[in-house]
Formats: sequence, structure tokens, C-alpha cells
Amino acid sequence: MLRSIVLAHRHRAVLAARPCARALLSTRPTGASPAGDADVHLAASSVRARLSLGRSCVRGQLRGLASASTSTQASPPSAAPEVAAAPSAPKQPASSFIEHGQRFSILGKSYTADAWTNVSPSILSKTERRLHLEPNHPLGILKGMIEQHLAKTEPGIYKIVDSMNPVVTTVQNFDDLLITKDHPGRQRTDTYYVDADRVLRTHTSAHQSEVLKGRSADGYLLSADVYRRDEIDVTHYPVFHQMEGIRTFDRKHLASASLHESIVPLLATSPAMASASKTVGLTSMDEVVRLLGASDANPIQPGHTSAEAAFVGQHLKTTLETLIRSMMGNDPNLQLRWIDAYFPFTSPSWELEVFHCGKWLELFGCGIIQQQIMDASGNSDRVGWAFGLGLERIAMRLFDIQDIRLFWSSDQRFTSQFKAGRISRFVPFSKYPACYKDVSFWTPPSFHENDFMEVVREVLATWPRKCCWVDQFTHPKTNRVSRCYRINYRSMERTFTNAEVDFVQNNLRETVAKPLRSRASLME
Repeated sequence: MLRSIVLAHRHRAVLAARPCARALLSTRPTGASPAGDADVHLAASSVRARLSLGRSCVRGQLRGLASASTSTQASPPSAAPEVAAAPSAPKQPASSFIEHGQRFSILGKSYTADAWTNVSPSILSKTERRLHLEPNHPLGILKGMIEQHLAKTEPGIYKIVDSMNPVVTTVQNFDDLLITKDHPGRQRTDTYYVDADRVLRTHTSAHQSEVLKGRSADGYLLSADVYRRDEIDVTHYPVFHQMEGIRTFDRKHLASASLHESIVPLLATSPAMASASKTVGLTSMDEVVRLLGASDANPIQPGHTSAEAAFVGQHLKTTLETLIRSMMGNDPNLQLRWIDAYFPFTSPSWELEVFHCGKWLELFGCGIIQQQIMDASGNSDRVGWAFGLGLERIAMRLFDIQDIRLFWSSDQRFTSQFKAGRISRFVPFSKYPACYKDVSFWTPPSFHENDFMEVVREVLATWPRKCCWVDQFTHPKTNRVSRCYRINYRSMERTFTNAEVDFVQNNLRETVAKPLRSRASLME
């Protein structure tokens, strides 16, 4: 009981504020009913005097399944830098949501929202950006480096595919890749559904079967914007960019004990081909298992011969090791390691990690393509491998970009720092202070945190640097749960005023109930 009282007071009573800071605080008396209309309670002047702070207290309970209240903690005076010139007047970020039956368009094609639709206007607006196609953008620079490296090591092998439509069917995104019906990635909390049968692709692999069916090349490099509902912080954004490599081989060429004539010309330029060629003639499956580091938990596919598994696996690993060393400036002290992984569409599967800034970072997920996928795409006569990487993840390290929101910035102080074909260290220009605000609300029965994050993104756009759960309270009589989230407002371009942040925070408080209620009704 004592712990419940402490939690209740910590979550709902007046939050501690720093001296001289302007704070907008939320309070709700312990044991107060969670039901009721929205109302505002201003603390009495005697309370303000007693606290010796210029605070105002706001209590908000939104009608419906969710209610919200807010609190603010401004930055300490010592942290305040210069204010950007001529800050814009307070404005309200876009906060509309697509309703059931509403018509909307994506890249010129019209769709009708149904019970599965959970895309938002702000997400749809990103489908036209295609940052990976901008040659002077960090993502475009990284994409070009990878394409040039692979074109140099295996000339004429890889076909570049980088302008695919982001709307794909659930069959393309899941079924063609052997992703099970109960996989969490299929849930509306994780994936943006256009309608019941179509999604915004969650990975470039959604196009894998499509390009394999074309049989227009031995290898492919796919680059695209991909979409996933996720948390809000400096390393996560609902739209990011992936690059996928696919390399296939004629099974007849790997069946003999000598190199086929189509492979020989590549030995001089391709370290991967030279390394893989050393496995030709290897017939012991035990030797292949040791070579690739395969195991019962990460097995070689029953339909593959030892020669096929050895050649393809070794070619894949050497390709990626050579690629990452090239990207990192061929540093002789660079440390790499292979980790067993699991992906439904490859086996064996691995992740390649690099030791960077004192810790191991995953860069690539990869493996030998499931032969079932090859067969279904009309490639039963071929075997192949695939890898995938997040362009932002690598670009943040190569260019020393600390906030993923910057990739979407059109500020010349950002864009002017990068040129095609060159890796340059990003020089930060944002020294603006952060402002912290809390919002608490009663959660609906089927609440999922990603639903709330989506509301925050839609209402506040790119203003939040981070949004995280900080407290929770369960009502002792009704067992209803109230959660409190802290939002870190920090602009990349200028200083926000208290009036601006108060305005949009209030808009969030008033908006949070309706989306949560509508999403809860669909999930129940």
C-alpha cells in the first residue's frame, strides 16, 4: 500500500522544478476517479507562494478511453545558448489522421482506408523524399560507395534497383519471405498498413522475389526507403533506408571439381571469388560446417550440396568483409566478427559486427537464400546469398551524425557539409537547449506504446528528440493504468520558446485521447 501511495504521488503530485524554471505541472488527487470531462485546475496563489516558484498547475482528464495531463521542466539557465535569429511564431504541427473510408493517395495512386489502415499524413509525405537518390546526401554518398565497390570487384554482375514503389502487398512483404502468420512484424503496432492487403514495405527484401523472377542479372543491389513504427529517440525514425545485395550462381557451375570458365575472369578483381574458389572440390559436409561456422541451430539447407554451401557462404563472407574494410578506409586494425543469426528467408544466417568506439556494432544481416524462395521465383537452377544493411546506421558512424532527424533536414548548415564521393565529418551547428515536458494519460485495454509514439510524431512532427516512459500508476479501485511519458523537445535549427512548446504540448494533450481510442477499438 505504501509503495502504491509513493508511486501515485511521484506520478501525479507536483513534480520537482528547478529554481528559476518556468514549469507547467500536472496534478491529480490520490484516489481521484479516472472518469470525467476535461478540466483545468490552476493552483492557488498561496500554493505558488509556498513553492516559491512561478508555476501553474494543470490537471487534464480527456474524455473516452484515454485522458491526458502535462507537465513541463524547462532547461536550467546555465544551459541556454544563443537564441537563433528571428524564431518563428508558435505554430501547430500537422495533427490529422486518416479515418476509415477516407480516400488518400501515395505517389499518385489512390487508396481507401479500411479497418487495417494506420498510415498517417506525415508518414505518407515522406514517400516522395527518397533521400538515397540524392547524390550529395550522406545516404546517397554511402549508397554510391557501396555500388562502386561491388562494381569494381565484380564488374557487370550487380544490377542497381533503387526506385521501387514503397507500397507492397502483404504477400511480398511477408509470405514470399516465409515469414509466419503469427510473426510480430505483421501486427499493426509494428507495420504501416495501407489497407488489409497492402503495407508500406518494412524492408527491401519485399522486392527480393520480384527481382529474382526477372532473372535479368546474376546480382542485384536494392536501395529503398522503408517504414516501421518505432520508438522516438536519436537513433530511431519511422522512415529509414536499407540496401540489400543479392548474388546468385548457376548450380551447374558449382557442381564440378574445377572452376567454370564464367568464374575464372573474376578471380583477378574479386577477393570474394578468389576466396570462394578455394572451396571448389570440398566434398565433406563436416568440413563445410566448420568452414562456415554452421550448426544445428543455424544449419546448412538440406537441399544444398557441400560444394554449393561452401562456395556461396565463403563468397558472401568475403564480399562483406572486403566491403566494410573499404568503407572504413582499409584500416589494418579494424576488428570484425561473425555472429550466428536467424532470418526466415536465409540459412545459414549471420550478422557481421565491427568494433567501433569501444563496442561491437551490427552492420550487416545476411545468409544463404532459402532454396524454397529461389525455387518459387523460377530459380531452382541457381543458389544465392543476400545481405541487408541500414544506411542510416552506417552513415551515422562514418559521418559522425548524432541525431537521425538530421538526415531529413534541408538546412544548408547541414546539406552544405557533404559532397558526392567524399566522407566528411559532420560539424554540429545546433547548440540549442532542451525543454522537457511530461504527458500522462489513462491507457485503453489494448494499449501499445507504438500507438502513442505515432500520435506524438503526427502532432509534434520532428520537434521531439526523445520520448520515453518514466512512470506508471494503477488505480487501487478500478485497476486502470495511467502512464507518464517524458518528451525532450530540442530543435536542430533554433531555440524553441516556452510559448511554442506550451502550445504544441497542449495540442498533444488534447489529441492523444481520440487516436488511442480509435486504435484500441480496432485492436480489441
